[in-house]
Amino acid sequence: MEKQILEITERTEFGKGASRRIRREGGMPVVVYGHGEEPKHYVVDYHTAFLMVRGNANALITLKSDSAEQLVMVKDVQRNPLSRVIEHMDLLRVKADEKVAVDVPVVVEGEPAGDAIATVELMTLAVEAPVREIPEAITIDVEGAEDGANITIADVKFPAGVTTELAQDEVVVVIAVPQVETLPEDGEAAEGAVDEASAADAE
Repeated sequence: MEKQILEITERTEFGKGASRRIRREGGMPVVVYGHGEEPKHYVVDYHTAFLMVRGNANALITLKSDSAEQLVMVKDVQRNPLSRVIEHMDLLRVKADEKVAVDVPVVVEGEPAGDAIATVELMTLAVEAPVREIPEAITIDVEGAEDGANITIADVKFPAGVTTELAQDEVVVVIAVPQVETLPEDGEAAEGAVDEASAADAE
């Protein structure tokens, strides 16, 4: 995995006004916590951080200051509800040799047989993975899967070192042919409307 280095400066001002000023100047507030240490507040470059976390909810980042480096994992990203711009990130201190609990997105590849489609029942899977080998996604191959098939946790091929405590019979993807509701022909619909009108007049 390519090392992602994000330079940090200590945050000295707090409050909404200070946060807005940081973002106007191209920065982003972050907090770092975990491993029994006190939380630390920093400012990072917004664009650099955005590129690191784009498409990877569990990005592994090396924070670099003038005096030290710290390995962290993205734990939470807070976005503006309207603009969807990232406003703040929570970063968890981790060690290179530990396993961490993360939620990993499910990605489906391939095409089921015939007219069947794949419906993802679990959008993410709770797993434990080596911190340096966290998969960006768990890929499930549905190529040629038949109508009525259920792909469960037992069927999922997890990367080496990645484990889960989810029940083996938990359904992840359902393969089924969509059920199309038959609509009445125009004539039948009109006839039904006349019958209802007649019944109403009789009352």
